[in-house]
Amino acid sequence: MATGIKDKVAIIGMGCTRFGERWDMGAEELMVEAFEECLADAGIEKNEIEAAWLGTCFDEGSIGKSALPLSTTLRLPFIPVTRVENYCATGTEAFRGAVYAVASGAYDICLALGVEKLKDTGYGGLPSFTGSNAGSLTWQWFPNLTAPGSFAQLASAYGAKYKVSDQEIKVAMAHISAKSHANGVLNPKAHLRKAVSEQQIMNAPIIAHPLGLFDCCGVSDGSACAIVTTPEIARKLGKKNIVSVKALQLALSSGEEMAYNDWDGDHFMTTTTCSKKAYKEAGITNPREDISMMEVHDCFSITELITMEDLHISERGQAVRDIMDGFFDRDGQVPCQVDGGLKCFGHPIGASGLRMIYEMYLQLMGRAGDRQLDNPKFGLTHNLGGFPQMNVCSISIVGKYDA
Repeated sequence: MATGIKDKVAIIGMGCTRFGERWDMGAEELMVEAFEECLADAGIEKNEIEAAWLGTCFDEGSIGKSALPLSTTLRLPFIPVTRVENYCATGTEAFRGAVYAVASGAYDICLALGVEKLKDTGYGGLPSFTGSNAGSLTWQWFPNLTAPGSFAQLASAYGAKYKVSDQEIKVAMAHISAKSHANGVLNPKAHLRKAVSEQQIMNAPIIAHPLGLFDCCGVSDGSACAIVTTPEIARKLGKKNIVSVKALQLALSSGEEMAYNDWDGDHFMTTTTCSKKAYKEAGITNPREDISMMEVHDCFSITELITMEDLHISERGQAVRDIMDGFFDRDGQVPCQVDGGLKCFGHPIGASGLRMIYEMYLQLMGRAGDRQLDNPKFGLTHNLGGFPQMNVCSISIVGKYDA
């Protein structure tokens, strides 16, 4: 019977760029910025890395379909490199490749790196010199789809099912966004670093009802990476405080929930399923009590609200109450988006999953500066991706290694 990967893999180094409109840098320079911090943190030589995974989603224009740019940019020493892509879970997918490689015993030390240049490739409003990066099928399947429009429907379905008014949802979403902006102020690597009041958020222009301007994350460039090994090797390298991977799960929908009336568009079945598997792998029986902090896929504030229930932290229909009670604030019981989240970092797709793990790693190592929480034990990260039912979900749980 499979036992999972709990405590089989340790993170010995991580790096993260400043996220934002990085017109001054291409994808390669962003990779170098993240990697240099990561390598110095790990305290190893580059030639000790035995295999690497590159996560990038849309950036065909400057990265291409191969992982080769990872080798040439970082001058990796003739090792296998693999490019992966899994919608918005792409960064965590790169991490999964490196973690599983170490857990299997195939390699001792591996690298995972995610990068995305959205501002230069058409996604950020500029014309792309290389044509569409989304692929031809996207325009055939979803010719009128917009992300705000899709997630706005989620809010409507949730409100209808649980008898929550538009006003109650908007107030809760305003609290979510204000909380994330307050956290982002404390993070020098965040794109948006300005506090925004709940009243400002409520009065902002509507993008897709009930989502206003401040309910939507921005478009950014960025990169993040991790170096992983076994806890035993980490000890030999002199690491005293070790962060290990407790669980790493991926759930992809077959689309079956859309074929019958079991799903009415008010939540994401992939997250509901994936989180249960992750908790089992990590040995967590009461996530509301055991999880210390979270970074979830807050592409829109309504997504964060729904995710609290899909992660089995809030009971169904009760996330609004928990949000307004401050349960997920930085000084609450389960702080969410301690670093500012997608709301303040934006969402350079290949980098986001690793950026989330980077914050959990800093917190567990006690190196989060002004954002530091009091003695966290378990940190959870969550990604959603794909349309229309968010058919990709990836969850990682990391914590202090005490074996």
